[in-house]
Amino acid sequence: MTVLITGGAGYIGSHCCVAFLEAGHDIVVLDNLSNANSLSLERVAKITGRKVSFEFADIRDQPKIESVLKHYKCTAVVHFAGLKAVGESTQMPLAYYDNNVVGTHRLLSAMANCDVRQMIFSSSATVYGEPKFLPLTENHPTGAVNPYGRTKLMIEEMLRDVSASDPAWRFGILRYFNPVGAHESGLIGENPLGIPNNLMPFITQVADGRRERLSVFGNDYDTRDGTGVRDYIHVTDLVEGHLRAHEVLASGSASSNCLTVNLGTGTGYSVLEMVRAFERASNKEIRYVFAPRREGDVAECFADTSLAEKTLAWRAERGLEAMCRDTWNWVCKNPSGYSSEET
Repeated sequence: MTVLITGGAGYIGSHCCVAFLEAGHDIVVLDNLSNANSLSLERVAKITGRKVSFEFADIRDQPKIESVLKHYKCTAVVHFAGLKAVGESTQMPLAYYDNNVVGTHRLLSAMANCDVRQMIFSSSATVYGEPKFLPLTENHPTGAVNPYGRTKLMIEEMLRDVSASDPAWRFGILRYFNPVGAHESGLIGENPLGIPNNLMPFITQVADGRRERLSVFGNDYDTRDGTGVRDYIHVTDLVEGHLRAHEVLASGSASSNCLTVNLGTGTGYSVLEMVRAFERASNKEIRYVFAPRREGDVAECFADTSLAEKTLAWRAERGLEAMCRDTWNWVCKNPSGYSSEET
């Protein structure tokens, strides 16, 4: 029995490969490498001591997906492949709808044609939009405020419609918050191409001298230090949540054939708290300046994780210290990410 991992060469996908391989599953990775590097899979093989089968392909290529599903005798899919930058999605909405929504439709069609009816889907807390209450529970109203978030929400609705049409389908919709950190070995980690979209890579690039300072967008929020608060989760905890969801669905013990679950820590950290924690982990000064708020940013966002504990018997175990320590270990060992030459 083999699990197809789409986008498996990316940041979260490569860590998921490690989790599934170490749990004894066979995997095949399908990735078009638009925001990933195949060297990550060589590192995965080094960590696990197991070969990683790789297929270079796009999720919109339905015939190719069907060929892969049949050739490897896949029984389930973990679906990460997708464009994921909020700002970029407002500038290129058609590309996001094409890649994320159309791509997932073709993936599901391929699965149906090959009688593969189990999927774990990488969704996002962005589907909630502006929080109406905190912590965010899974029954919080959805209201994505950008094209990226709306593609995630559309895919969720597609999965719910498919699951309602045929009880043979089994879906795990995992809404996660802010993944950070790296594998403790330092062999795989976040490797953003171009300008980073998230806070942690910006902090690391200040720490290692690639950037002069960090811009902190807004210091007048109604939070404990005026800066935005988010729920950061260690990527290793996150992918262990994917593994648990897969096992629960495969065992038939799920309470529904379409689970929707938050993956977070339930604890929010402010931007300045993240800066201070990273200074302790790296023994580097993180210079920063305050800048105006960004449109669409909210003051606070963190998860209610009780449903994940109940349905998946899962909870995040790694704290902020481990998130920063493992990130810095990855950066120090790979100053240019997966590139062969330093920049």
